[in-house]
Amino acid sequence: MSIGFAQLYPSFSSVSLARTFILNDLFVQEQARRIGVVSSLLSDAATVAVSLKAVRLSLSTALTNDTAQALYRSAGWKRDQQFSVYHLVLSV
Repeated sequence: MSIGFAQLYPSFSSVSLARTFILNDLFVQEQARRIGVVSSLLSDAATVAVSLKAVRLSLSTALTNDTAQALYRSAGWKRDQQFSVYHLVLSV
């Protein structure tokens, strides 16, 4: 039985001319929260990215998700101060 997962999507920075990864999905079942599972997943994601010679991991979270934002900051992640993210919803 899985208690959580992190999913990395490969990307590429044309400015850095280097591999990057987007941490698109990070989930831990409620009963396994606050015991270090998320921190381990973040650390493992960074280890995988480094092993593949990536220069950056990126993630996004809800503006109202203060708990996650505090965790990311405590793990050394920095909030972007230069860019805002926009999405265009496409109908198929």
